Amino acid sequence: MNDTHPAIGTVELLRILIDEEKLEWDDAWKVVTETFSYTNHTVLPEALEKWSVDLIGNLLPRHLELIFLINHNFMEMLKSKYPNDNDKFARMSIIEEGEQKKVRMAYLSIVCSHAVNGVAALHSQLIKDTLFKEFDALYPDKIRNKTNGVTPRRWIYCCNPKLTDLLNDTLGGVDQWLTCLTNLTALVPYADDAEFVKKFI
Repeated sequence: MNDTHPAIGTVELLRILIDEEKLEWDDAWKVVTETFSYTNHTVLPEALEKWSVDLIGNLLPRHLELIFLINHNFMEMLKSKYPNDNDKFARMSIIEEGEQKKVRMAYLSIVCSHAVNGVAALHSQLIKDTLFKEFDALYPDKIRNKTNGVTPRRWIYCCNPKLTDLLNDTLGGVDQWLTCLTNLTALVPYADDAEFVKKFI
C-alpha cells in the first residue's frame, strides 16, 4: 500500500474471503496479512489519514464491521501483552475515540500488513523511533527499510550492458561516469558522430 490511501483494500480482501469465499476468520486473516505490505512516505498528516467512522458506516457498513473486528482482535492481543495499560490501548487502537470517532488508517495498514517500510534508511529509522515506536516494539522486525527507487547510473549499469559498454568505450571507462551522471555531458560532441549514434541506437 502506497501510504494510507488504499488501506481500505485490506478490509475489502478480508470481506471477499469471508463473505464470498466462505473462509474462516483465521484463514482469511492469514491471507490478508501475508498479502499486504505498507509503505509510509512521510510523517506529515496527509499520509496518515483518519477516516470518519460515520462516513465508512454510511458508505461501507460491512467494511466498518470488519474494521471493528480487526480492532477488537488487536486490542485483545495488546491486553494479553500489556495488561491494564489503558493509555497504550487508547494510543494504539485503530479506532480513535472522541466526539467523532475515526479510523486511523495508518494503524489499520500496520496491523493488516506483514511488513512496513519507510522509503530511505533515515526515514525508516525515524518512523521506528517516533511515529510508529509502539508498533515497532510490538512487532519487532516488521518495520524495515526499502530505499525508494534506483539511481539512473545504477539502472544503466545493471540493466543495459550494451549502453554501459558504449559509455565505457566512449568516455574511457566506468569510472568516468558511474559515480557522477553529469559526466555524461562529455557525450555531447558525439551527438553528430554517425558511428556513435548507430551504436547508441
